Amino acid sequence: MPIVCLGLNHRTAPVTVRERFALPEGELHVLLGALRERTVAKEAVILSTCNRVEIYAATEDEPQVLLNELRAFLLKDREVDADPDEIFYEHAGESAVRHLFNVASGLDSMVLGETEILGQLKAAYQLALDQKATSGRLNKAFQKAFNVAKQIRTETNIQRGSVSVANVAVELAGKIFDELNDRTVMVIGAGDTSEKTARALLSRGARSVMVSNRSYDRAKDLADELGGRAVDYDHWETEFAAIDIIISSTSAPHYVIDRKKLEPLQGIRQHRPLLLVDIAVPRDIEPEVNFMEDVYLYNIDDLQAIAGNYLRLRHEEIVKCESIVDATTRELIESLNVSPVPRRQNPPLSSAGEASAAQS
Repeated sequence: MPIVCLGLNHRTAPVTVRERFALPEGELHVLLGALRERTVAKEAVILSTCNRVEIYAATEDEPQVLLNELRAFLLKDREVDADPDEIFYEHAGESAVRHLFNVASGLDSMVLGETEILGQLKAAYQLALDQKATSGRLNKAFQKAFNVAKQIRTETNIQRGSVSVANVAVELAGKIFDELNDRTVMVIGAGDTSEKTARALLSRGARSVMVSNRSYDRAKDLADELGGRAVDYDHWETEFAAIDIIISSTSAPHYVIDRKKLEPLQGIRQHRPLLLVDIAVPRDIEPEVNFMEDVYLYNIDDLQAIAGNYLRLRHEEIVKCESIVDATTRELIESLNVSPVPRRQNPPLSSAGEASAAQS
């Protein structure tokens, strides 16, 4: 029963495309059921983050049959102005296992070596496990992926430097403001990434943090943990005069901040510099606000520029990581008795690393 993977990520699709494929967390259990009904997949795990949407599955049929069905599943009811052959990548057998290990270890991430993806992958697997959507093949593959990630974290220096979206966002703030100790931060959305970003900003000296979330209780809990203050989600604009940095990461299907709303508020602030970091997919902030004076907007893809600066620091560790991944991949494939299938589309990590380093 071959393991396959179909997906798209920050390398193959810009945020304008990825946001069209973003799968709401609350609907993943329904989508898992629908996927198994509409395809020949006997096992399945769906991973949806700001940087990637991937389906891992196992089948008794020919791998390409399932891959074609998974592609049709993701494309259903979506209008995308892009060639599916360019935005999707496919893996089967050994290639799928190797890709899973690379993802779990942060080797396929926008920020090389970041750790947030491992938690997201564990959550996706746990959901599939709870839904009884996995069995022997994927259970073994995912457990081994988590072990590989731990081994790479302890035996290499791939995570040296800023290795999370949160830390890169803080580095971005440092480029706009000379000092953070007199800056006030508003975090919109009280999810895991927002929390880590807020903590990173506080560790770098931010004066105060306000938290706004659709669930006021969740906003208050996080604000209390951070020594900050919760703000009502529908009236956060009333605090705008004091805000210097906004980190937005909600699951809203529409823009939370647009130019029409922002322009009069910026006047209240006497046009002090305003940094907006939109780490949501779909995006929270209308791109048009970037044309406003004294406003600096960066989305999740823009963080790649800063991430590239850290790539050089960890580039020499990639070879060590690839050696661990390759050895464990062969071990798992032998134990599953799956015939190796050549990799498709995605370039080797070393090539991608060199390309990113060249751009930075």
